[in-house]
Amino acid sequence: MLPVDRYSGEDVLRADRLQILRPSWQFVGHEASLSAAGDYLADLAGGAPVVVVRQASGELAGFHNVCRHRAGALVADGAGNCGEAFTCRYHGWRYALDGRLRSATDFGALPGFDPRQYGLFPLRVDTWRGLVFVNLDPAAAPLEALTGPIDAAWGAELPDHPLTERRVHRIGCNWKTYVENYLEGYHLPMVHPEFDEDIVVSDYRVEIEGAVVFHAAPARDASVNAGRWAWLWPNLAINTYRHGFMVERMTPVGPQETQLDYFYFFDPARTAELAETFVVSDRVTAQDKQICEEVRRNLDAGVYRGGVLSPKHEQALAWFQGRVAEAYARPAAARLSAAS
Repeated sequence: MLPVDRYSGEDVLRADRLQILRPSWQFVGHEASLSAAGDYLADLAGGAPVVVVRQASGELAGFHNVCRHRAGALVADGAGNCGEAFTCRYHGWRYALDGRLRSATDFGALPGFDPRQYGLFPLRVDTWRGLVFVNLDPAAAPLEALTGPIDAAWGAELPDHPLTERRVHRIGCNWKTYVENYLEGYHLPMVHPEFDEDIVVSDYRVEIEGAVVFHAAPARDASVNAGRWAWLWPNLAINTYRHGFMVERMTPVGPQETQLDYFYFFDPARTAELAETFVVSDRVTAQDKQICEEVRRNLDAGVYRGGVLSPKHEQALAWFQGRVAEAYARPAAARLSAAS
């Protein structure tokens, strides 16, 4: 198992961001928020401010949300429209939507200053089923290498529903503690006893394909859940329901704090069932919050020194810890932009 000291501390948080999250595909939102030229989504990816914008050509482009002058933000976090150019919120430098510096506003004459050398730092952008992802590593494998197993396993069974609701939860634990809890069904009878009303917990199974961990169990007739879940390396999940699905992003916002962003995509004709879905989702989140925060407390106490993993139930957890250990063993990617 990973050493206990890999679950706390600012140095570990920085390593997780630089060596695990930033060189991986990070989900930032849905294309529905980027329908017109100038529409943008601004968020954090591995702690780095990023922005994705719809260009006049119709293509998406991604950049660090960092002005090249003195690191001001181009736009506020969230969704909006910046018109024909980004205008830095600090000193007003303007950038074309392709990242070129258009105007160093009221800067003055400076010998040797070449605006062509001060364009925005770009990053990779790709989409899958309308979901928008960014990657700060120009040498990373394409997004389809990550999502391919879901297409092969679920195909058209994952419906094209609109974004209906977004909710945010905070959990007081290291993000890896929460991910490890997600990756096994061993805890279901103890932590989520109500789950057996929705699915046959005794038939719960976990399989690993590529960088995706699939969870499945037979759904009962009256179930809200559809009995299928997929987790994508390193911090994203897709949870299916009878009439839609939820994309769950697991983001470290501190050494011992994790933010869960829930994006619900639901059948517009069945939105009345959302209330029941929220009841189930909120209950499960509250139960996971309690157990993960108890684990955090016990890890911090300095008593626990590492246990053993179940070969029957925790094979995905072992796989995750192995990938994390490999990432720690690699030098931080020098090819990531200096702005990250």
